Amino acid sequence: MNVLTAILLALHLIGLALVVGTFIVQMRAKSGFRTDLLLAGAIVQLVTGGAMFGLLAGETWFDHLKYGVHGAIGVVVLGAAIGAFVAQRRGARVQPWFHAAGGLGLINLLVAVLWRQYT
Repeated sequence: MNVLTAILLALHLIGLALVVGTFIVQMRAKSGFRTDLLLAGAIVQLVTGGAMFGLLAGETWFDHLKYGVHGAIGVVVLGAAIGAFVAQRRGARVQPWFHAAGGLGLINLLVAVLWRQYT
């Protein structure tokens, strides 16, 4: 089980790199957004995060509220990434969708790192 959790965590971090890295690199761009990378990263994040939650929920105690908020933000990031991808395909404005997905991905990173349970 530990090997599976480690593999899922590694894939989860790759998804994080795709979302946040793509956003940071293209933050000031006006066009030419790589929405495919953003979408792939959001999908990887949600799938691996859900799998890790399922594996760890039965084994140990952890803060369900934190991971619920983390998952909810992840769903919104995926929705914004889909919106950016569709907008790019239709020739519509991509920037608001791209910035929403990337900015919320960055916020989700901060939630994961900074939210601590002090009891």
